[in-house]
Amino acid sequence: MGDLRDRAVEALTDPAYRHVVDLVAWPEDDPGGAADGRCVVVANAEGAARLREGQPDEVIVGRDPVADQDPMAFLPYERELARPSPDNAHNAYPYPAARLRSLFDDVARAPDLAVVHTPAHSFPERGGHVGEHGSLDVVQSRAPLLLSGPGVRASGLLDTSARLVDVGPTLGWLAGAPAEPVDGHGAALDGRVLREHVDRGARWVVGVLWDGAHCGDLLHLACNGELPAVARLLECGAALRGGAVAEFPSVTLTNHTSILTGAAPGRHGVLGNVYYDRDTASRVVPNDATTWHRSAQWLRPGVRTVFEQVAAARPGVTTACVDEAVDRGATYSTMDRVRASGASDDADGLTAALPDPAGSRYVGDRRWLGDPSYAWASQVDDAGLEQVLGLWAEPAAAPALTWWSHVVTDAGHHAGGPRSEVARASLRDADRRLGACLDALDRLGVTDDVAFLLTADHGFEGSDPTCRGDWDDALRTAGLVFRDEGPGFVYLGEEHAR
Repeated sequence: MGDLRDRAVEALTDPAYRHVVDLVAWPEDDPGGAADGRCVVVANAEGAARLREGQPDEVIVGRDPVADQDPMAFLPYERELARPSPDNAHNAYPYPAARLRSLFDDVARAPDLAVVHTPAHSFPERGGHVGEHGSLDVVQSRAPLLLSGPGVRASGLLDTSARLVDVGPTLGWLAGAPAEPVDGHGAALDGRVLREHVDRGARWVVGVLWDGAHCGDLLHLACNGELPAVARLLECGAALRGGAVAEFPSVTLTNHTSILTGAAPGRHGVLGNVYYDRDTASRVVPNDATTWHRSAQWLRPGVRTVFEQVAAARPGVTTACVDEAVDRGATYSTMDRVRASGASDDADGLTAALPDPAGSRYVGDRRWLGDPSYAWASQVDDAGLEQVLGLWAEPAAAPALTWWSHVVTDAGHHAGGPRSEVARASLRDADRRLGACLDALDRLGVTDDVAFLLTADHGFEGSDPTCRGDWDDALRTAGLVFRDEGPGFVYLGEEHAR
């Protein structure tokens, strides 16, 4: 394998591909360095470095591809605006050793090589979009994080950051789970409770995820009065300017799972939206309308969701998981309804049961309904709001913990990239739905007893339609047999079924 890997790395770090290959990463034995004898190496056309958690990078040759690891890079927001989609030499890569190491910890599912896109890379022929995420860099990894309500230190915008893996432990603790949560084997989770920002005191806890919402633009619009519901939460809460850093890859199901388990990918097993499992010799696609409801089957043994953690600490308490794949243990779950419907593998059948987006009171700019993804996401999010309002019809029966996921923000940012008209329209639509929820709680007289946490699963950057290319060409030219899932997960010696 070493010879195959060396040939692949040489091909992928050819300067001819530097416009599409930001860096390549792989695990190595490291008996004289890392405490556990394993490390990660990163390389690109300019250099290579060996990464060990808790230690300075060891530059092997040239320039360290992840030399800047500042999670607060490109802040204040004007700095990001001034340098969109930067090249590797001017980019930042928070927690690269920990994030990459976790990916490779799941030996059966991890690739031999992880190839990271440059921010500008445009690859529509491989499923890419105008707006992109999935990479290791700070902007694609930066999700918003806002806390509000009883127990939250109302301190406005804070010049700090957290990690998405901290969200689940924080929600669970607020809802009654232990302050030092553990998995099913009794081992500490990868995430931690954000006790520096919040304390207990709320009767109910609501976690809200706006899939793909761009951290900087969300805070910018909220402070300008264009997202009044978010602004209302911020008035009695706190938001981290640096947001919460996603796990790698910065894609949907990987980070939904990390959020709602407090476990990093190499521990929970959902390594990407698509990956290959050597143990079963099968391609796994967990991020699909026909497979979301099956997310629990890919969790590794010992992994517990936040709903299971709360249930273990407070037997008999109710929890809810709305429009979210990672739902195991929730008392109420949208995916339970999908599974019970018998239409789980028929996306068209499920869509027919959703509200008509043309009649939605929450879609502000109806021209975007011409985009099928935006229209479908609007339907899903309207149905999600209906479920949340139904769960809260009687406060005495309301869930102690509610998790509410939205998807229109992801559709909008994919369609136009961050700060585009369609992306901002999706944020405003999501804000209207959040506002409808807050209004309902006001009418019930319980708003002041609810703690809110608003986040996303990753950030977004705009791709450059002129920045084209496929690194698979380099691997084929080198005569290698491989499969490339994602793309970006390269499994050497494995034929790709096409």
